[in-house]
Amino acid sequence: MKTSLTSPRHFEFCFPHLDTLILVEDNGEAVDIRATRDTFSEQRKQAFIRELAAEGFIADSYRWFSLAGPESYFGVHWRVDFSWLELPALVLARARRFMLGLLLGGGLLWAVLIAGLWLRTTR
Repeated sequence: MKTSLTSPRHFEFCFPHLDTLILVEDNGEAVDIRATRDTFSEQRKQAFIRELAAEGFIADSYRWFSLAGPESYFGVHWRVDFSWLELPALVLARARRFMLGLLLGGGLLWAVLIAGLWLRTTR
């Protein structure tokens, strides 16, 4: 019995006009496709899978599949799942610093404006 312990191949695709990211995982026996949003019609899903096979991202046998069910195309599993997205720690730290500065700056500006109004009404 011959077994191979190869890790699945991963490919990421971006569709900015649909605001959708797609992760394609080919583990040899099946292909998992995870989309961040449900923006693809059934016909577009089939066309995308055929394009993946034609470009060599997945096995060539997927070029001639037909629709088997709502979530499975004979070994291709399509899911709406964004749990695979991870933000780097550097990006999170930068966003946290920006928001903290924005909130503190806004609070300071508000305090200056309130103090100005208070001083003006006490004269």
